[in-house]
Amino acid sequence: MNQAEKELYLREYSVLKSQGKPFYPYAVAKDAVMAVFVMIVIILLSLLFGAELGPKADPTTSTYVPRPEWYFFFLFEVLRVIKPPVFTPFATIGVPTLCMIGLFLLPFYDRSPERWIGRRPVALAAGLATIAAIAYLTYEGAAAGSPNSVDMKPPATLSASQVQTFNAGKLVVGQSGCLACHVIGENGNNGPGPPLTKIGDKLRPGAIASTLINPTAPMPSFKQLSEQSPQKFQNLVNFLAELR
Repeated sequence: MNQAEKELYLREYSVLKSQGKPFYPYAVAKDAVMAVFVMIVIILLSLLFGAELGPKADPTTSTYVPRPEWYFFFLFEVLRVIKPPVFTPFATIGVPTLCMIGLFLLPFYDRSPERWIGRRPVALAAGLATIAAIAYLTYEGAAAGSPNSVDMKPPATLSASQVQTFNAGKLVVGQSGCLACHVIGENGNNGPGPPLTKIGDKLRPGAIASTLINPTAPMPSFKQLSEQSPQKFQNLVNFLAELR
């Protein structure tokens, strides 16, 4: 923007400013009315629907699936997309930081004097892209299943019945909290238990079942599961035996 354009802009701005209304009391009154309206809506929602209370905390459970508050669903989804544990710091710190830096630098790479957003394509595109990305990631995070799930396809050599058993075993793994201590594919925590991605190459089904019933501490025993739900226990054993 050259000097002539700047002077023209300042003259137009001074004329529009003289024709406008002062901040107090007009803008303050509008903000106050809107604030009162929002408070009334919040009070009515709380009276009609009440507070959303979950079940009581149980410190003895090993299968609790933590989930963030709704306003962190977008970051939760970023963590689900970037699965390798080595990239977790980048997903939690790097991605949001880079996005915030990009927004903070917006006035430096979009130096247009225009106040009408339709005439500022860079700012408009950046704002819409940010809103769309957060909205999409929030929706996907809210609709996501349990993070304690195994994203692994059945081997191509399995029959239809074996595929059903394989998928049923994956479900038992997610329900039993195995991923809290073990890595299976790109899911789970690296320790304190050993990785199970190729456990089928190391142990036969009988040895896997024996280890599950009589494990080494601090791993919990699956003896109760084998007695109360033999089919679930067998699905778990068959699933682990197919990890090669």
